[in-house]
Amino acid sequence: MNKQELIAEVAQRAGLTKKDASMAVFAMLEAIKDSLSRKEAVRLIGFGTFDVKERAARKGRNPRTGDEIEIPERSAVVFRPANALKEIVNK
Repeated sequence: MNKQELIAEVAQRAGLTKKDASMAVFAMLEAIKDSLSRKEAVRLIGFGTFDVKERAARKGRNPRTGDEIEIPERSAVVFRPANALKEIVNK
């Protein structure tokens, strides 16, 4: 399902116009992005948790040359599904 299909599904299920559903989906996605950019977790009961984890700096290898390189520390977004979502997916 892509974003346009999601908007159509939200519009149909909520009885909204596609324009209103689009605004709602975009607002939700922006709110999640803003929260994650502040390193705050987003917990959606029954769905899962979006969180930001820090990845430590480490050494790696350039696959083309084999030279050792330093990979800097960074933040990564992780998603942990709720048990209810896991059960639905594994039916």
